Amino acid sequence: MDTYWLEQTEADLPAHDDWLSPNEAALLGRMRFAKRRGDWRLGRWTAKRAAAAYLELPSEPQALQEIEVRPAPSGAPELYVSNRPAALTISLSHRTGVAACAIAMDDVALGCDLELVEPRAAAFVADYFTGEEQTLIASEPDEDRVRLVTLLWSAKESALKALREGLRVDTRSLAVTLPDHGPAPAALRQCSGVEAWRPLQVCYREGEIFQGWWQSTGQLVRTLVAAPSPLPPLFLDCALSAR
Repeated sequence: MDTYWLEQTEADLPAHDDWLSPNEAALLGRMRFAKRRGDWRLGRWTAKRAAAAYLELPSEPQALQEIEVRPAPSGAPELYVSNRPAALTISLSHRTGVAACAIAMDDVALGCDLELVEPRAAAFVADYFTGEEQTLIASEPDEDRVRLVTLLWSAKESALKALREGLRVDTRSLAVTLPDHGPAPAALRQCSGVEAWRPLQVCYREGEIFQGWWQSTGQLVRTLVAAPSPLPPLFLDCALSAR
């Protein structure tokens, strides 16, 4: 199954809001805090650009007004085009001025996540990770442990989005495995110039199994999971340039 990925940064955001629908502009106007407003704008912009690219729609501001992200009853994002549900599934994430949108065909369980590689307390690991994951973390050299904790946490976040549950679910009920954990060969590159996606799996104790992919570039970790099993995500900018 094909999946697609688009990232945008704060530098990509237009200064004006003429790409928002009237409903979105009204919602933005009710947000009091600058950070919340900024994160929301960046997420919406990224989702709209990703949907326009995936659906081969125009991307000028007036056309983007016709694309809306609306919350499902679970809170998961859903895309509408001209007030009609779009035949696709999306997942959104943002971190430190970067937003990501993953896209797949309709009726797919899909989740994506961006995480900043940063230290987390031992109590965090004890509270949120399974015994097997804690053993894996403890076996890592000190210099690699922080990145591994970030990766495992990001995979759990992606799975929680695919489940449409968020942190209402105990993260220890999700077991992450990394089939080829270890340093990535330097030769593995995609057209974006970053490391190739590498496989992961997340098993939920209620029975669901998600296959997925991860990638680490600089201080950012990306993860994506889906059911049915996805192919490595294609960066939308690369996919479009190849057409």
